[in-house]
Amino acid sequence: MSQQPSAAPAPTSAVATVSERHDWWRDAVIYQVYPRSFADSNGDGMGDLEGVRTRLPYLRDLGVDAVWLSPFYASPQADAGYDVADYRAVDPMFGTLLDADALIRDAHALGLRIIVDLVPNHSSDQYEWFRRALAEGPGSPSRDRYHFRPGKGKNGELPPNDWESIFGGPAWTRVTEQDGTPGEWYLHLFAPEQPDFNWEHPAVGDEFRSILRFWLDMGVDGFRIDVAHGMVKAEGLPDLGSHEQLKLLGNDVMPFFDQDGVHAIYRQWRLILDEYSGERIFVAEAWTPTVERTAKYVRPDELHQAFNFQYLGTHWDAEELRTVIDRTLDAMRPVGAPATWVLSNHDVTRHATRFANPAGLGTQIRLAGDRALGLRRARAATLLMLALPGSAYVYQGEELGLPDVVDLPDEVRQDPAYFRGAGQDGFRDGCRVPIPWTREGSSYGFGDGGSWLPQPAGWGELSVEAQTGEPGSTLELYREALAVRRATADLGAGDAVEWLRAPEGVVAFRRGEFVCVANTTGESVAMPAYGRVLLASGEITEAAGEAKVPSDTTVWWTRA
Repeated sequence: MSQQPSAAPAPTSAVATVSERHDWWRDAVIYQVYPRSFADSNGDGMGDLEGVRTRLPYLRDLGVDAVWLSPFYASPQADAGYDVADYRAVDPMFGTLLDADALIRDAHALGLRIIVDLVPNHSSDQYEWFRRALAEGPGSPSRDRYHFRPGKGKNGELPPNDWESIFGGPAWTRVTEQDGTPGEWYLHLFAPEQPDFNWEHPAVGDEFRSILRFWLDMGVDGFRIDVAHGMVKAEGLPDLGSHEQLKLLGNDVMPFFDQDGVHAIYRQWRLILDEYSGERIFVAEAWTPTVERTAKYVRPDELHQAFNFQYLGTHWDAEELRTVIDRTLDAMRPVGAPATWVLSNHDVTRHATRFANPAGLGTQIRLAGDRALGLRRARAATLLMLALPGSAYVYQGEELGLPDVVDLPDEVRQDPAYFRGAGQDGFRDGCRVPIPWTREGSSYGFGDGGSWLPQPAGWGELSVEAQTGEPGSTLELYREALAVRRATADLGAGDAVEWLRAPEGVVAFRRGEFVCVANTTGESVAMPAYGRVLLASGEITEAAGEAKVPSDTTVWWTRA
C-alpha cells in the first residue's frame, strides 16, 4: 500500500519558486544523486532523502541547475531500487513521502529543480501485479501484463527463446505453479527479480500515466527514464540467433531494445507533461547503436534530452572526441534537441579511474591505474565537457575527483550482476561507495553509523571539507567552472562549434568570443594565446602571444 502524506502534496505551482528561465534544460548542468551513497541523516549506514535535503545548499553553491535522484521507491532492493514494488511510495530506508515533499519544496526554494527516476521497463517481482499473476496462474488476465510464455522442449523445460539477461544467463525464469508443478516462464532482461512489463497491454500504459501525474502533482520537474529503449519487444519475441549477446548491445537494434514502438509511448507521455507549468522535462537513458537513433527519442513531440553514451565511452583522444562531438551535434540539430554530455554515472567506472588506464578496457574496469594521470585527465575532460554546446551531467563525487574503489572485498559487493555468470562485469559497486564530506569522523561525514559499502583509507583527504577553499582543488575547479559557464554568454546552449587548427592530439574550438583548447597528448604543446584566460585545469604559461599548454590540460580563453 502506498504511503500517503498527511498534508496535501505540493501543488504544481511549487515550481514557481524556481527561476522561470525559458528552455532551462537546453544548457542545464544536472547533478546525479545516488541517494544511498550521498548523505545519511539517521546513522543507519544508508543514505536517505533527509540526508539529501540537508545537503541541497552544497549543490546550490556548487552551481548546478537541477538534481536527478536515482530510485528511492519502495523496493526489495534486489537491484538497488531499480526493482520497484510501489511506484507511489518511498522505501522506508530512504524516508517517507513527506520527506520527498520537503526535499522538492526546499530544492525549489534554493533555485534547484528535482528530476526523479522512472522505471517503466520492469517492476519488482514483489509488485502487486506480478504477485497476482503468479497466484492466478496460466491464462489469467494478470499474466498478460507481463511476458509469460510456455517453455520449449518436450516438457517445457527450455526457455521460450534465446534472449540473454543483461546481468548474465537466460532472460527467462520458470515459475512453480500453485499446484507445485513446473510452469510457465517469464521474461526479465535484467535480474529475475525484475520481470518485464508487457507494454502491449493497455493497463500498463494506464498505470504509468497515473504514476507520472502522481509525481508531477508532487512538484517534480521531470523524469529520467530508465531503460528508455526497452519496454516494447519485437512481435513474437523472435530468437536472436547468437550467444554473447551483450557484445552486440550498442551495435545493432535488438528485438528487445530500441524498437520503434517506444516512440508512440513517449508521444503520449509528452502530452501529459505539457499540461503542467514550469517546463518539466523527460530525459532518456537510451542505449542505441548510433547517436542518430538516439535523436529519434528527442524529436519535438517526444522527450527533451537523451544521455550521450557514445560520448561517455569515448577515449581521451582528440580525433575520437572531435568525431563524436560532430556526430552528436549533427544528429541533434535536425530535431532541435540539445546535445548532452556525460563522463560518469552509477553504472560505470568513474572517469578519473577509466582515464588512469590504457584505452580499450571498456567502461567497467577493476584496475586503479595511474591515479595522478587519471585525475589530470578527468579535470581536463570536465572543462572540455562543460565548454560544449548543450546540457551536462555530473555524477556525485566526481567534483571531488573521486576514483573508483576497485579493491572492494568480494563479500561486501551488492551489484546483482556480480553474482550472475556471463553478464556485466558486476563491478558497479566501486562507483557507488558513499562520498566523503569531512576529513575525519564516522564514514567521513556521510553519517554517524558507518557506510553500507566500506570507504577506503585516505577518503577524508578527498572530502568536501578538505577541498573547500583549497586553491587548485578539483572541487574548487568545478565551482569556478560552473560559475564561469553561467556567466559567459557564449557557453551553454547552442548547436555548433567552430573547429580551430591545432597540433595533432589537441582539440580546439571557438564559440563566439570563447575558445577552448584541450591537450590530450602526453607532452606540452604551444598554442596561440587566444585572449584572456578564464580557467585552466592545470598550470599554463604565456609569453609573446603564445601559450604553453601542459599534457592532459584544458584551457578556456575569451576574447571579450
